[in-house]
Formats: sequence, C-alpha cells, structure tokens
Amino acid sequence: MLRARGNLAYWTGQSGDAHKARDLFATLLPDQAQVLGPDHPDVLTTRNNLALWTGQCGDAHKARDLFAALLPDQAQVLGPDHPDVLRARGNLAYWTGQSGDAHKARDLFATLLPDQERVLGPVHPDVLRTRNNLAWWTAKADEASI
Repeated sequence: MLRARGNLAYWTGQSGDAHKARDLFATLLPDQAQVLGPDHPDVLTTRNNLALWTGQCGDAHKARDLFAALLPDQAQVLGPDHPDVLRARGNLAYWTGQSGDAHKARDLFATLLPDQERVLGPVHPDVLRTRNNLAWWTAKADEASI
C-alpha cells in the first residue's frame, strides 16, 4: 500500500499537478517512516520527492531547507558517492540559487562537479547538467557582484 501511494504521488506530479503531488508525499512520509523506519531508502526517496515537489510548487526556500536536511541522512545510509546523494546535492545547489543565493549555488555546483565526474564519468547526463548549472550560476553570481 505504501509503494502504491508513492507511485500515485509520483505520477500525480508527472501529470502536472505539483501541489497535489507535494501533498500526497507529505501525507505518505509519516506513515512510511512509522512502518519502515526513518532511515529506510524508500523514506529517503519520499523525502527527496517531497522536497522536489515543494520547490515545483514555488517554495524555493523550503525546498532548499528540505534538501539540506535530507542530505546528511542520505549520505549516512547510502554513502556519500551514491547517485541519489549526488542528485540531492545538485538539487540543493539548484534550490539554493532559486532562493536567491547565486554565489552559494555556484559554490555548491563547483564542489559537486568533481565528485560526479569521479563517480559517474565525465559525460554522464548528470555531470553535463551540473556543468551547465555551474556556468549558469557563475553568470548569475557575477551579475549579482556588479
């Protein structure tokens, strides 16, 4: 039942209803944590999805804070080089920038890139996305300094 609820939330978001997806993930999370335990990988995935859809609903600050809270738990359970951890680091950087801190976003992407290249290889789509985001937030940080 928990997995079905997670799938419903995911596909609700994919079909264009970000607010409903966020709300479904928010109601799923405490039930999952109670049944599976707070460190279960499915709970971490739900936390990731809740943060993502929170940002998609327009609350960049809350999305940033949710990713910041998720990262240490993910790294402890999955290991710092796990692709989900690397993706969450990218999301933290992105939502940090969307929250108005272009300098910090740039710095987060800059520290993420070598780890991604080492783990995923230099031409992995996530690495290319990070390079693009690093360039974008570098430009934004330079504009903010002018």
